[in-house]
Formats: sequence, C-alpha cells, structure tokens
Amino acid sequence: MTSDPPSSTVNDPLFDSNHRIFSDKDLLKIGHVPEADRIVGRDEEISKLAKRLNGAVFGSSPENVMIYGKTGTGKSLVSRHVSQRAQNAAEDNIDIGTAYIDCAEDNTETQVISSLAAKLNDESATDISVPYTGLSTSKYYKLLWKTLDTQFDSTILILDEIDLMNNDSVLMKLSRAEEAGKIDCSIGVIAISNKIQYVDNLNERVKSSFQHKEIFFKPYDANQLREIMFNREDAFRDGVLTEDVIPLSAAFAAQEHGDARKAIDILRHAGEVAYEDEAERVHENHVRRAQQHAEKDRFRELVNGAPTQAKAALLALTELSLNSKDDVFLTGRIYDQYENICMELNMDSLSVRRFRDILKEQAFLGVVEIEKINKGSAGGIHLQNRLIEDPEVVRETILEDSRMQR
Repeated sequence: MTSDPPSSTVNDPLFDSNHRIFSDKDLLKIGHVPEADRIVGRDEEISKLAKRLNGAVFGSSPENVMIYGKTGTGKSLVSRHVSQRAQNAAEDNIDIGTAYIDCAEDNTETQVISSLAAKLNDESATDISVPYTGLSTSKYYKLLWKTLDTQFDSTILILDEIDLMNNDSVLMKLSRAEEAGKIDCSIGVIAISNKIQYVDNLNERVKSSFQHKEIFFKPYDANQLREIMFNREDAFRDGVLTEDVIPLSAAFAAQEHGDARKAIDILRHAGEVAYEDEAERVHENHVRRAQQHAEKDRFRELVNGAPTQAKAALLALTELSLNSKDDVFLTGRIYDQYENICMELNMDSLSVRRFRDILKEQAFLGVVEIEKINKGSAGGIHLQNRLIEDPEVVRETILEDSRMQR
C-alpha cells in the first residue's frame, strides 16, 4: 500500500493537509482508468474488444462494437483501457485518435459532434478552432472531418450510454463517413448501453450502416468485487481499513447485480463518513451508513438520466404504491395511471406494448421487479410489477425534473 502522502506547503489550520483517512482518493473516482494489472475479471472482454479494434493498430479500419451490460460491470473502463492500449501500440507512422463521450451529458447530435471535434482537435496541428456552441450541426461535422483527416489514420470513438441520445443518426453518419467520401481517416465506434433492446429499436438504415459486433458484460461476483476493491486499497492510508470493510462493501454490491461502481462508491463513502466522524479507522458501521448514501446516489443517477416517458411510467407505479395498501400492480393498472399522468402533463402517451418495454428496461436497471403470474386457462398470464426503491424517494427524485411537475 502507498505510504503517507508527502508533506504539504499549506499551513492554514482550516485545511487538513495531512488527511488521516485517504492517501490517493483519485483511485476511487468512477472515471479512473487503472493499470492493466488492476482490472479484474475482464480478460475475456478485453481480448474480444482488442480483436475488434485490431485493424486500427496496423493502419486499417477498426470495427464497430456494441457493448451491453448492467451498470458497474466494467463496460466503460474496458473500452477506455483497450482504446488507450491500441493508441499506444500503433505501428510506426500510424496515428490513432481516441475520444470518450458520455451521452447522458451530450445527448443531442450537435452536442456529440461538437464535443468529439473539440476533444480530438489539436489546434497547433490543424489551425482549426472548435467552439463548443454557436455553429450548425453540419458545420460541426465538417470541422470533425477536417480534424480527423489532418491528425489521424484511425479514430476510436466511445459513445457511453448511447441509449440516452435523442437521435441515432449519429451512428449512421460516423460509420458511413469513410465510405461516403467525407474522410480518409477510418472510424470505429464503441457504443455502450445498459439496454439490451437498444439496437432492436434503431432505424433500419442505422442498423445497416453500423454493422456492429456485440459484446456482453456479465455482472461481477462477490470474489471479483473484493479483488477490485483490494486493488484500490492504496487509496487509503496504511492501516485505516479494518478487515471487514472490503468484504462487507463487496457483499452489498454483489446483492445489486455485481455492480463494481457501487462497490467503489460504498468504499469511498465509508471513508468520507469515517472522516466526518473524525474516526481514526474505517469500520463496519461506516460501511453500512455509506451503503445507504450510495444507494440513494445510484438511484438518483438512474432516474435523472432516464427519458421523460420512463419517468412518467415510474411516477405512475410510484403513485399507485403510495396510495394503495398493495405494493404489486398489474401492468394494465399502471398503464391507466400512466395515461392520466400524460394527460395532466400534456404529453403523448405510448402504446401498451412500448409501455411494457419501458417497465422491462427499468427492471433490467434494478428499479422495478417484474413477475409473471398465471391466472389459469380463463385468466391467462399477466405481469405484476413492484417498485424496488422507497416510493417516497422515487417520487421526490422524479419531481426534481420540472417537466414532471403537474
């Protein structure tokens, strides 16, 4: 483990320059990309993705890849890791560009293309200035094409949470750019989603252009989660963690679909709780309190990033849960409540079939639990739905979106 941090020149007693809990807190950041020997349980996925990007290293075209998996299964981590290694491994005279976009933040076509152009552009090499706002989408595309052709032979573009984009034509334009004669630089797109139905809902022209390979990331098991956290143990000072902290953090995360992101969140929060308590060490009770904080943070992240229609569906189930003695409801009853909400919000309602898909997506994310029930030959098979989270917390989180306030 890392020894105490070097002494600081800060001598204001207001600030704790010699932090008694953390040594290198950056190791616990969600966006931190660790060294290869710290990445646990993803050798097969790393190998599969490397094969798809292999062409870029030798001057030909990388393939397009669609990566699926639940939150916290290492999708973004592996994508960034393999892209960086491809960039570093490129043959002499082969220049590979890489860029990562979080589509939860940049969710329009213009935002994605302008961000890509700005991140990839080296103004000293291109003599191009890329403003983040103020230009039309078509002008941003032209700036991106010029930026790529001036600097790179191949480019690997990571579009994380692609399902949150409001326009899937970005995939078509990026994947067809070389074929359409827009650029000489080849492009490989890594699209990442929690939703296994994402590609099924794409426009047929987009599917035809994207021509992707798929990689599925399985959840981590408890042993892998423990190893992941032991590999981040040097984020803390020597002797700070009691022996039960990491196993308990892993156990909590294993209960929630093997979410490594949640495991690391719990570990970081536990350290912060201990620090706030002015404790000398992180104990089990700090982990239990941290787990409650992390659960709320995870849920807020899921709901705040959800489309408006998904929020309306969750609000319907939430209101039924709050105003009924039951906690399980048939899809038809939730749909009736959803239609009332759409009417009050002056919003178009989806078909029953699409509404069912939204509930299934929320079940995949761990927000809703769905169970099939058989009512016999006369009643048939029905789906009953239960909100996993506390309805009061769900309602409060959804109503943080001004569009959902009636």
